Amino acid sequence: MSKKNFKTIKAELCVDRKEYITPHYIRVYLKGEEVKIFQNTTVGVNNKILVPPKGLNKVYFPEFDYESMQWKPQPEALKPAVRTYTHRGINLEDNEMWIDFVAHGEEGPASAWAINAKKGDVLGLMMHDGQTELYTKADWYLLVADATGIPVIASILEDLPAEAKGVCILEVFGKEDEQKLDTKADIRFIWLHNQHPQETSNLPSYVKQQNLPETSKFGYVAAEFNSVKEIRTYLRKTKNWKREELNAYSYWKSGVAEDKSAVERHEENEVTV
Repeated sequence: MSKKNFKTIKAELCVDRKEYITPHYIRVYLKGEEVKIFQNTTVGVNNKILVPPKGLNKVYFPEFDYESMQWKPQPEALKPAVRTYTHRGINLEDNEMWIDFVAHGEEGPASAWAINAKKGDVLGLMMHDGQTELYTKADWYLLVADATGIPVIASILEDLPAEAKGVCILEVFGKEDEQKLDTKADIRFIWLHNQHPQETSNLPSYVKQQNLPETSKFGYVAAEFNSVKEIRTYLRKTKNWKREELNAYSYWKSGVAEDKSAVERHEENEVTV
């Protein structure tokens, strides 16, 4: 289904609390009566967060032009920074949602906001209403991500049945950033350490080292643009994986801000071969 056919839901929520899951991972809990409008969404899918300008504790929601795939102009004094994150969890009884942030300094608006967020700060949230299938049912799974993709991989792991098998390759800053990820499935975890993710990644080389099954398999890749492109090319062209056997998404591009690389990443994510 085209995203144009989904209803967009939005809410301004308040920070209730936050915790450092690891030294470079912050989980922010958001509360508000409007949390209930997100009850039909799927944990693990993308959402848009809207960070108000510095000094403003109110979110002025922009309109999105789906034809040009751009946000319509707003006055700079009111314009929030819009970034893509992952719907990590929801508790309808407590009217609470939470989002995980990679803490990579204060250069980017989302990371800076999470680092400095305190109780009562507001954050805008926009999502497509309705359920989405994150993955295709299979016997064996290849799950690959850098730090930015761990929330969606964690959501998939939590949902996999006990009879599923596979390998999960995750790249983080260091040993201290390895998380405990829950799953009932028989998954072999490979943690890679990389203190300079802007410069390089070992994810493609480790994917190429795996003994991949020929049938009943599915892969989910969420990482930096060049890593995703290399892994997708390897799986589809060298290993002949079919389109329906792989979801590969570029979450960011090294050296380019998210809003500046959005069009190029969107085009790459639509690649079919």
